[in-house]
Amino acid sequence: MISRPTYDDANLILRLYEMRREERMREARAWFTASFRPKKWEELATLVPPGSGENASFRMVITYWDMVASFIVTGVLNKELFFQSGRELLVVHERLRPVLGGMRDAYKDPSYMANLERVGADYAAYMQAQSPDAYPAFVKRITG
Repeated sequence: MISRPTYDDANLILRLYEMRREERMREARAWFTASFRPKKWEELATLVPPGSGENASFRMVITYWDMVASFIVTGVLNKELFFQSGRELLVVHERLRPVLGGMRDAYKDPSYMANLERVGADYAAYMQAQSPDAYPAFVKRITG
């Protein structure tokens, strides 16, 4: 059974949107969208060296979206309502996916970004249920 969204869900989505509009977060998101396309761990380590502005942007973006995903996983935020307007989470999930295993190995943390991974997979299934061609076309567009 799908739960009905509440006004609290809508308010939380609006608050999360406001957080994304903060100047430093906008810069981080712009960098991530334009520049983050590593295909393996070694590329990631070169792209976001510790102490760099790129590393700060990377961490800001992925931890923000993992936090949002944690709200969905725990039931604080209605998943279906979020999926109607939160596609950027899926962009981050798809761009991070090729290097996530290497990150988990390096950090010795098999559950690193688990919320983002889980919600990303759910979002992909949601898109495919809406239209079988939508998700593959989306992945091609944002990873190509």
